[in-house]
Amino acid sequence: MKAYVAGVGMTRFEKPETREWQYWDMAREAGTAALTDAGIGYEHVEQVAVGYCFQPSTAGQRATYELGLTGVPVYNVNNNCATGSSALMLARQLVEGGVSDCVLALGFEKMKRGALGGGADGGDFKTSPVARHYGIMAARHGFETSPPTAQIFGDAAREHMAAYGTTEAQLAAVGAKNHRHSAHNPKAQFQDVYDVDEILASRVVHRPLTKLQCSPTSDGAAAAVVVSERFAERHALDGRTVEIVAQAMTTDTEASFASGSCIDVVGQPMSREAARQAYERAGLGIEDVDVVELHDCFSINELLTYEALGMCGEGESGKLVESGATTYGGRWVVNPSGGLISKGHPLGATGIAQAAELVWQLRGEAGPRQVPGARVGLAHNIGLGGAAVVTLLRATD
Repeated sequence: MKAYVAGVGMTRFEKPETREWQYWDMAREAGTAALTDAGIGYEHVEQVAVGYCFQPSTAGQRATYELGLTGVPVYNVNNNCATGSSALMLARQLVEGGVSDCVLALGFEKMKRGALGGGADGGDFKTSPVARHYGIMAARHGFETSPPTAQIFGDAAREHMAAYGTTEAQLAAVGAKNHRHSAHNPKAQFQDVYDVDEILASRVVHRPLTKLQCSPTSDGAAAAVVVSERFAERHALDGRTVEIVAQAMTTDTEASFASGSCIDVVGQPMSREAARQAYERAGLGIEDVDVVELHDCFSINELLTYEALGMCGEGESGKLVESGATTYGGRWVVNPSGGLISKGHPLGATGIAQAAELVWQLRGEAGPRQVPGARVGLAHNIGLGGAAVVTLLRATD
């Protein structure tokens, strides 16, 4: 059975502690927007998959109760930065498997200011889920005082520069592009535009990564209504739906750790395999994709993901972004929303927000950031520890 996204919604992503709201307020806003967009009420929802990382157990129920008290099953999902797409995948599986005809995927996060610890600082390395990952990093690069997540991705950038000649300006070009894109997104945390020199001149977080190449902590929520074909027909939703053509999730394999490289530890092998599986299931390739929302938690991860998705050869991603191939007028438009770097990164919401952007793009509803003629979109969401999810969506009109 096919699965379709019938409605999407999201809050604006905000700097933590700047707006007086709780996670259930965010969920109500995003969930209501998605249901309104689909043209249905919460009473039609049969199951709910809720993603978050920093709220307590059963926070999914507390949030969902803002939409209605109908007694339907609520599943709480936690998969680090890939949490949102994991919730969406669960919703899609329930529909595609014929278990339910209408499932709500909801993701939210209420975060604290400051850099993420990444599970590696201030705690017990022996019990940290990412101890093995940071151990690989420390064995090759040592352990510095910079934020651990910036450190492990920054070290991956150093390796890429050493192996392929990737330049700091090419890394900064990712940040400049995504900040430029977010200027047209009213739901993005930032709308300021910076050029490459300004990106390079911003504060160094962990060399070579500067502040404007790093995603911020954020508050916010996103939601998607996933329905079956028969539900869409029954409720006259045709013309508003976007098909989830294929979806794949992978986790770490030996390839993540065997080389001792941070490029592998942060998930490039997972992303490459998830993309391969999604392409195979969809009967599509990267050449069929028009618009991409990918996990640019740091600028280097956008470059690594270009290679994993097959957009260029190994080591060629710096030249790809420098060429303009991944912005308006190029071969693909990558992160028209501004991506994590500029739109923001509330962990539980990120993957669903990516899908929301693609739905708007494939419907032709993205306004000044619309990708002309977009018919196929790809979302890529990754979490250290690890999980990678690749989703292919296609317009149905």
